[in-house]
Amino acid sequence: MSSSLNPVFAYTVIYVRDVAKSVAFYSKAFGYSVRRLDESHRWGELDSGQTTIAFTPMHQCETEGRSGVVHTPGSGQGRLPIEVCLAFKDVDAAYKRAVENGAVAVSNPEEKEWGQKVGYVRDIDGIIVRMGSYVQPQKHDGPKLD
Repeated sequence: MSSSLNPVFAYTVIYVRDVAKSVAFYSKAFGYSVRRLDESHRWGELDSGQTTIAFTPMHQCETEGRSGVVHTPGSGQGRLPIEVCLAFKDVDAAYKRAVENGAVAVSNPEEKEWGQKVGYVRDIDGIIVRMGSYVQPQKHDGPKLD
């Protein structure tokens, strides 16, 4: 039974240094079509299916007063608190295209024990992008959960 209170995951917003550069990078490195880039370059969107990948500046003035300033780890040594996961039919080819278009190689694609091929790159803002094959859903023999 469907409820009007069941959410749809609509957007992932990535805070970046330069919205236009990030939109162009993700379009070229990962093959996304640009849905929108506003004239002020404070908002950009990629067409990625049901969930939109959006970009906004690290210090977006409209949200600082409402949700607080966006903070990033100070040391520069650790990972940012986000990982973007993208699924591809051909992970090796996608990984190669990403690196050839400015992504920083982190680890080459390899087969994982759970049946997925996975490789990692960093985008132009240092965000980890996991590039993996599609995983077949596990069969669930138990009762249906609503």
